[in-house]
Amino acid sequence: MSDLISGSLDDLDRRLISLLRTDGRAPVTTLARQLGVTRATVNSRLERLLDSGRVLGFTIRTRDESADGEVRAISLVEVEGRTTNDVIAVIRGIPEIQSLHTTNGGWDLVAEIRCDSLLEFDRVLLQIRSVEGVINSESSLLLSSVLRD
Repeated sequence: MSDLISGSLDDLDRRLISLLRTDGRAPVTTLARQLGVTRATVNSRLERLLDSGRVLGFTIRTRDESADGEVRAISLVEVEGRTTNDVIAVIRGIPEIQSLHTTNGGWDLVAEIRCDSLLEFDRVLLQIRSVEGVINSESSLLLSSVLRD
């Protein structure tokens, strides 16, 4: 169990997590058969993953909520000097921002944006770029999701 707590996963743990990402409701017997191990091994691994905090829980995935025409994007934002907290406070208030993260490297913030149209997306980008303290941004449209939590 100390391996899990320290953050290292073995191949069986990674394969189990991969199967659960595909189908979090898969029966233990099905998981055991797909992994080539016993049900007891799968139960033990699941318990260890949960106890260690590596797996926080199980959830359902719904059909992608994005409707035809909906625009999803990631926007990287560079902030001037020590204005990050002020910029965050303003950007958090933009309803189309789904998530906002601080990061390292050349960009200071990463924003996930969801809009109903390209026209609305353009308006949101203008709004972000107009925030005092924002000195640069770069955005990429998300075309399709191949893995989502």
